[in-house]
Amino acid sequence: MFNEDQGRDEDTLIMSDDQFMNGNPIVRGTRVTVEQILLELARGRTVEQVLDEYPQLTPEGIKAALQFAAESVRFDHVTPPNTLLDEEEREEDSHRG
Repeated sequence: MFNEDQGRDEDTLIMSDDQFMNGNPIVRGTRVTVEQILLELARGRTVEQVLDEYPQLTPEGIKAALQFAAESVRFDHVTPPNTLLDEEEREEDSHRG
C-alpha cells in the first residue's frame, strides 16, 4: 500500500490519492480518513480510544488530521447551515442591538 516514513512533517502525513478511499484525505500509511478521525472525536471518543480503535494510527497522525481539517475550514470559509439567518431573523436581531 503506502510506505510510512518515520519523522515526517505533520503536513506530509495527510495525503489524497484517487486510487485509495475515493480520493478522500487519509493519514499516510493507513486507510483511515481525516473524516473518520473527526467523527470519532466528535462522538466524544478520546485520542487514546481512537488509537485503540485504529492501531495503525499514531498520535502524530491524529494531530495532522486535526490540523488539516482546521486549515480546510479556514480556507473554505464553511458556514454551518444552522447559523444562517433568514432576513426576518436578521432584522429582529438588528432591533435588539
